[in-house]
Amino acid sequence: MLKALGDNTRYAIYLEVARSATPRSTSEVAETLALHPNTVRPHLERMRDVGLLDVEIESRGSVGRPQHRYSLAVGAPSLGLEPPVFPLLARMLVEVAAAAGAGSEEAAEIGREQGRAAAAAIRRTPSCIEALVVTLEELGYDPAVASDDDGERAVIAFTHCPFQSLAEEHPELVCHLHRGLVEGFVEYLGGSEIESFGTLVDREPCQVALSAG
Repeated sequence: MLKALGDNTRYAIYLEVARSATPRSTSEVAETLALHPNTVRPHLERMRDVGLLDVEIESRGSVGRPQHRYSLAVGAPSLGLEPPVFPLLARMLVEVAAAAGAGSEEAAEIGREQGRAAAAAIRRTPSCIEALVVTLEELGYDPAVASDDDGERAVIAFTHCPFQSLAEEHPELVCHLHRGLVEGFVEYLGGSEIESFGTLVDREPCQVALSAG
């Protein structure tokens, strides 16, 4: 199984299927990853052959080829990804918070607590920006970093939001949970200051600008 994931393209396809709460078709995976379906299809079939993926076949009646939909097989390595029930739980909790009237600052403060806890768990002492990038990578934000020549300022763009659909529906909560997490993290570690944080409402992709403290 792990040998099958040694190919970078196949690994990206596996992550895309594993992150989804519902089975994905070849065309859906191809569109998300900007690949041709003919490129994606043999990778999906290879992973099915070694037991990483299960496939459901949707019949379209007498017209067209039946559509295959792929999902993570029972016993396949999770690679640290959340179980399919977690997105449902997240959605329900966001709905509860919205119904209770929680706002952006309440969400940000919860995020700050988590950010401080994440920073406190770091065992080595890289720079604040390096540590933040590693943490964001682990959370699935796929951060891209641009910095000036002297390293005094950096902009981190979040090229993938693991909570995209929830953020689009409730940016006042989800985006500010993320903002608070970054603020708490940077505050705890020190060495950098946040100049600005652009949420989904402000720009896409979201990003944070930091300067040396």
